[in-house]
Amino acid sequence: MDLNRIFTNQRTGKSVATEASRTDYQRDFDRIIFSAAFRRLQNKTQVFPLPGSVFVHNRLTHSLEVSSVGRSLGSAAGEFIFNNFGKELSPESQSFYQHNLQNVIAAACLCHDVGNPAFGHSGEDAIASYFEKNESGLKEKFSPKEWADLVNFEGNANAIRVLTHQQNGKDDGGTQLTHSTLASIAKYPCEAVAKDKASIHRKKFGFFQNEKDTFLRIAESVQMLQDADEPTAFRRHPFVWLVEAADDICYNIIDMEDAHRLGIVSTSDCENLFFELIKSENKSTGRVEDKLAALGNANERISYLRAKVINALINKSIALYESNFESILNGSLNRSLLDIYKDGNRSLQEIESFSREKIYNHKAVVEIENAGYNVMYELLDHFIPPILKTADKRKSYDKMALKLLPHQFLYENGTDYQKILGVVDFVSGMTDNFATDIYRKIKGIEIGMTM
Repeated sequence: MDLNRIFTNQRTGKSVATEASRTDYQRDFDRIIFSAAFRRLQNKTQVFPLPGSVFVHNRLTHSLEVSSVGRSLGSAAGEFIFNNFGKELSPESQSFYQHNLQNVIAAACLCHDVGNPAFGHSGEDAIASYFEKNESGLKEKFSPKEWADLVNFEGNANAIRVLTHQQNGKDDGGTQLTHSTLASIAKYPCEAVAKDKASIHRKKFGFFQNEKDTFLRIAESVQMLQDADEPTAFRRHPFVWLVEAADDICYNIIDMEDAHRLGIVSTSDCENLFFELIKSENKSTGRVEDKLAALGNANERISYLRAKVINALINKSIALYESNFESILNGSLNRSLLDIYKDGNRSLQEIESFSREKIYNHKAVVEIENAGYNVMYELLDHFIPPILKTADKRKSYDKMALKLLPHQFLYENGTDYQKILGVVDFVSGMTDNFATDIYRKIKGIEIGMTM
């Protein structure tokens, strides 16, 4: 790949670059911060139920922290590219890698989760399984590729839709981000029918059929490498690895800190796991031990160790990015940076194994996933049958159901596929509280006026 051609300030929609004190990539960051889709992340579950008396991470705080880590990774990667490939770079490219790659990665990290439904991964599962369980009555209404989108519903693909799709009455191009930022969140740059679990870039899928043309324009503008055997599948863009690493670093470590604050993980277990990872990357840990001895508060001790662990993982991720840069550019790398690191570091393996056993299978987490699955499934079942009926076939209860759908999600003149996506947009965009509130009202569990 030509390092001069893998970034662009071209945006979705009809927006054109304008003179401003901020760069185009800084403007991406600001547009995401002020978007409704980003704001809604404040009440979407990360891992633990919300709200509670103990503050834990939600999707918004997680995204902010991933963005902070991503900015550090982008800055270091930009410096590496400038120092090692500077003679091959145009003046514009030199400036980009020195000053703006960090802004692209920070913006991409900020919006990497905007397509995720309420209630964590159980929300995704509910949407996909709704179509699987109702295949006999629905599948015939869609093309094979459209049906593949629905039965494999994926938050990553939905993020591209949320950020680029023009809703009824709204501006063309969605949030109108640069193609550079959008390409950086495309972990799985292929359509649903091209999925292949053996390939890291096709393990899931990255765009719906409705956004296919938009994604192809993005891929072309940043010179993404096309798979030889699949016309609608691409190798990952080089910036994706940095966004993925930032996300992996944060959820591996921050979930442990949250579990400690909730009393799910003991202070000694958390300290030992974090300290062992720090020790694996540092010959001397005297300063860390001295600092811990001076801190009497358990939460403060864990916060300090968490910061040291994240710093160690940032440094290791950059080292791996640099050593694998050639295979990243030619599209041959088939493992994430942290997966490569785990092979040689038992401490991170133990953190992941401990989290899986003690955190992700904890009763409170399993309960919210079960409840969330049922809420999301029932909401889809309330709206999808009515939207697929023609106006003359709708009964009064169908019409009443559709009155709850905001205008921007109603595509009455579209295909059945577009109508369904409108419903999915509405339901997947809901916060945990809003989804639960609507569910309780339509089921008659709660009756009365609320604003």
